Amino acid sequence: MKILAIGDLVGEKSIEKLRKDLANIQEAEQIDFTIVNAENVSGGMGITTNSFKQLKQMNIDVITMGNHTWGKKDIFSFIDDSKLIRPANYSKGIPGHGYTIIEKDGRKIAVCNLIGRTDMGVLSDNPFTCMDNILNKIKADVIIVDFHAEATAEKLAMSYYLDGRVNIIFGTHTHVQTADERILPKGTGYITDIGMTGPINSVIGMEIEASLKRFVTSLPERYKLADGDCMLNGVVFEIDDVTYKTKKVYRIKT
Repeated sequence: MKILAIGDLVGEKSIEKLRKDLANIQEAEQIDFTIVNAENVSGGMGITTNSFKQLKQMNIDVITMGNHTWGKKDIFSFIDDSKLIRPANYSKGIPGHGYTIIEKDGRKIAVCNLIGRTDMGVLSDNPFTCMDNILNKIKADVIIVDFHAEATAEKLAMSYYLDGRVNIIFGTHTHVQTADERILPKGTGYITDIGMTGPINSVIGMEIEASLKRFVTSLPERYKLADGDCMLNGVVFEIDDVTYKTKKVYRIKT
């Protein structure tokens, strides 16, 4: 079984890139299950109804979110859609779901979304204990975690905390694909960040000049989405069909 995780979609052009490349990747890599993080897909922050509809028309099994979940108010009209999950450790009582279980090809696949607390600027519950609670509730053949976090140390700590308890954990949020894909000591497939799908010539998807002004002058400047050609970043996890242990992890980029 092969699972594809595609990194943070940044801006509407990322949908065009996904539409152009996704089916080819899925066929070439013989993908069985696809997860896409879309928290920046609409204007670089949040997701609109139109963007969500376009993504639902593609062969995507689960759409995950992050710190910009509430960036577009449209989301309240479709937050309970079965294809969409938001961080499970957001405050209790808010709409939406933090995990989902999908049955596909006779297997139960659970996908969980968590958000980190280090340098994220959002109020959230402890992601470690939140995941403990989820694992006590669910039963699935394969358990996958999208950990949307800033600090590499927090992502690595979570990977060891969940090693052997989940099948896959991958990081999102920083938009830069890391080169540390591996199988952890107890068999969990891991990578610190799967990267982004968005403008190539940019600062993590944003216009270069606006970003430089902020860093060089220390003056406030509104971020703007970059234009131009897009890249697609993602990771493929190969799972043994009998033991459900991760056999292989490798990065993709188009």
